[in-house]
Amino acid sequence: MTDTAALLAALAQDPDASFVLIARDGAQSVELLTGDIEDVDLLADIPLTVNGVPREIFAMVPYRQVRERGFEAQDDGTPLRCLLVDRHEHLPLHDVIESLPQDAVPLKDAGFDISDEDYAQVVTRVIADEIGRGEGANFVIRRDYTATVDLGSDDTGHGERTAALTWFRALLTHERGAYWTFAVITPGHIAVGASPEAHVVARDGIVTMNPISGTFRHPAGGATKETLTEFLSSTKETEELFMVVDEELKMMSAVCSDGGRITGPHLKQMSRLTHTEYMLRGRSRLDPRDILRETMFAPTVTGSPMQNACAVIRRHESKPRGYYSGVAALFTPNVEGGHDVDAPILIRTVYLEDGELRVPVGATLVRHSDPYGEVSETHGKAAGVLGAIGAIARDVAAATKVDPDAPAVETALADDPEIAELLASRNSRLAEFWLNPQEDGAAGPFAGRRALVIDAEDRFTTMLAHQLRHLGLDAKIVPWHDVTDADVDAAELVVAGPGPGDPRDATIARIARMREVVARRLAEGAPLLAVCLSHQILADQLGIELAPLTSPHQGLQKVVPVFGEDASIGFYNTFTARVSPGTTAAGAAEVSADATTGDVYALRGPSFASVQGHLESILSRDGIRTLERLITDAFA
Repeated sequence: MTDTAALLAALAQDPDASFVLIARDGAQSVELLTGDIEDVDLLADIPLTVNGVPREIFAMVPYRQVRERGFEAQDDGTPLRCLLVDRHEHLPLHDVIESLPQDAVPLKDAGFDISDEDYAQVVTRVIADEIGRGEGANFVIRRDYTATVDLGSDDTGHGERTAALTWFRALLTHERGAYWTFAVITPGHIAVGASPEAHVVARDGIVTMNPISGTFRHPAGGATKETLTEFLSSTKETEELFMVVDEELKMMSAVCSDGGRITGPHLKQMSRLTHTEYMLRGRSRLDPRDILRETMFAPTVTGSPMQNACAVIRRHESKPRGYYSGVAALFTPNVEGGHDVDAPILIRTVYLEDGELRVPVGATLVRHSDPYGEVSETHGKAAGVLGAIGAIARDVAAATKVDPDAPAVETALADDPEIAELLASRNSRLAEFWLNPQEDGAAGPFAGRRALVIDAEDRFTTMLAHQLRHLGLDAKIVPWHDVTDADVDAAELVVAGPGPGDPRDATIARIARMREVVARRLAEGAPLLAVCLSHQILADQLGIELAPLTSPHQGLQKVVPVFGEDASIGFYNTFTARVSPGTTAAGAAEVSADATTGDVYALRGPSFASVQGHLESILSRDGIRTLERLITDAFA
């Protein structure tokens, strides 16, 4: 028996041993971390130092930690579990594979916890009751594939550890393209997975996020140029990716001094699935625990806007999420005396507790989702995990001797000029502001002036504040429930922000408070810029009708008139202010509206301006130009 085999066998047989195995993408070694376990309550409690000395920590962060941000989550008691690393070594990949068990792990009573029909009904309700009523742009609702693991007569925990190591070996052998392949084995909680996505990485002062979206399940026999082209041409898949990039840029703008820059898109190739992705990068000196808190959690597994997505998940998922959609986070001491963090998202993961296997999977629901298409997506994701660990038959083209574990989308296909051009063409729709390095705003047109940005539970305000700073403004964000009348009165410019919900429903405290803010600034004749929800509230107070759209404009890009200029702007709205076609004024307000429908895109008048779209969105190619124009109008 080799040293590696003896070491792994000893760990597997010790019911009290806690350890983590990590294989990073492209590495020829497997990292082994051992240490004691400490469960903590808050991210701030993760013990990065002992007696002032930095130490390495591996943490499993459950979904319920979103409550630290004031968001809703069912509290299932899943621990924020920390491994206090006392040993970190690299084992040769080949030796690990040779040393791990490989006998099949029998499963019984396998299937989804809710039926396809019931899941399709949930999808239908979310589209109608949530997206259709303005609660958000997209939501991820998950279901669990479950099975009983046949461990024979073993009741020592050794059988569960052996099963986990068997699955880890299968992932090392058969899965391709994962960011991390991992096994986390601690008393009472076992997780084995191959995560495609680095949710957030902070290293040497650079923060990186990696939004991935769109799921292409490789057809039997492998992908072709035609099938990949069809996937990349899908409006749903493209818009889905844009929406998650917008949502992660909100997070980047909250933690990075330069707001974040987009690079990509790229193909993320795995053995049975292909995704599309962007990379976001920015500079930050925040404590890595604070970075992790501000980026909980990926919109690819929650939705947007994030706060309301958590509320929607709470309403429509029958069970708590456990670790699903949380992160695994490795905090490593750096030369500056602080810590870097590497935190992949916890998806494509098998959980084993008390002899039960659980594979949570979710589909991203958008305004034009097909319920049974989303059912199919969950099957594809579950099959990708189960096939990779050998729990179900892998797709094998035996007659043609095709290697079933080779990536179905070959590198040559991904690099095909037409495929590359199709990917790159997506950026022609996006705002150059977020694609290019951003200059310091010290010399901006509004240098020396101040803005108070009121957040109505949509963190688009972080991107908006970043753009305001780029234009020279000193911008401060305050949540709607914290802003006082004195704050509103003292502000040089109030930017009343976007948010979910029906702008007509003053029984909602958040809506009522935003109505008060807008009314107060109008009455004072003080500079006001109102965005999306607040634009609708302003229109209502000017006597303009509000109405739901026939089809929600969630993640929709339109070229619209804005006071004499056509502007390409991204929209995330379910309601609209509407005038009779041809109307150009409403009282003291000048109206810029659709010539056919009368939908109001912008308003301006004495010391106020407003816009229905999100000028800060990556979909707003003319966003920064239009924002500067409207601020000028508000200050006039």
